[in-house]
Amino acid sequence: MPGLNPFQRGQGDGGRPAPVRHVPSRPAPQPQRPVRKDPAPSRLAYRLNRMMLRPLVRRLVHVGLPAFLAALVAGIWLSDDTRRANLTGGIDAIVDRIQHREAFMVKMMTIEGASPVVDKGLRAMLPVDLPASSFEIDLEKLRERVLKLDAVEAVDLRIKPGGILSAVVTERVPAVLWRHARGVEILDKTGHRVASVTARDIRGDLPIISGEGAARAAAEALALIDAAGPILPRLRGLERMGERRWDVVLDRGQRIKLPETGALQALERAIALDHGQHMLERDITVVDLRKQQRPVVRLGLEAQNAIRRARGQPELGADGQPVAAKAANGKKKSG
Repeated sequence: MPGLNPFQRGQGDGGRPAPVRHVPSRPAPQPQRPVRKDPAPSRLAYRLNRMMLRPLVRRLVHVGLPAFLAALVAGIWLSDDTRRANLTGGIDAIVDRIQHREAFMVKMMTIEGASPVVDKGLRAMLPVDLPASSFEIDLEKLRERVLKLDAVEAVDLRIKPGGILSAVVTERVPAVLWRHARGVEILDKTGHRVASVTARDIRGDLPIISGEGAARAAAEALALIDAAGPILPRLRGLERMGERRWDVVLDRGQRIKLPETGALQALERAIALDHGQHMLERDITVVDLRKQQRPVVRLGLEAQNAIRRARGQPELGADGQPVAAKAANGKKKSG
């Protein structure tokens, strides 16, 4: 029925329009916030970080792994014989070209302070013929070879600008001759061999020592020779006895036996006795000073016969036997 619905629009003259209900508008959609990542590492990342804290692991990762990869690549590349031969040949060619540059070439050798024999021997020891590269001459090995020469005491080797190999040689100074069963050798003041000679007369200006082991005591022998000033014109040499001590050999067959220790002082006492009592001018063959408290002298044959004549005893022959006893023995044999 039309009159019963008061909300109907335009119904009747006195009807009122129905109220309009406003529908609320929907809010605009808001942008979604990004989900924050959990800062806590995963279990795998945590374990890897803990492993990287170890020094050994860090070295393996930073050094070992790159070195292994580089070695692997190089090994694969060098496994080919052709590539390897080309690489070796190229390196050798570069090295040879650098070593044989003009700045590194040695053209001549100069030797100072060497005798002709040493000069010739030193030049023969060069490992290469000049001109040659300085890289081909090992100065240290050459110095060791030169020092093996008996006459060389020291040598200074160096390469000077201009391609000059300089050798300054210091030769050993001959001080004494050593006569032994194998011949005669020249020694320096330390007893080191300098050279060999065929005869004593070749170096008559040098004193002579003899006996086995005399070379090892050459310094002591030279000290004894220096101390024998007053009797030096009569000195014929020193003889090493038993590789323990010295005998001073004089002319006229005289001999001074020195002790093992204190030989220099014993020789000085003998010289003092000779200066005060002219002991060595008498008919004495041996002066034994091996015992400091009791020196002993051995008379010559003439002095012994003079004493025996004074005592009415028969004289001694050259063999040390009484002459009368030998004559009696001869008569018995003839009878």
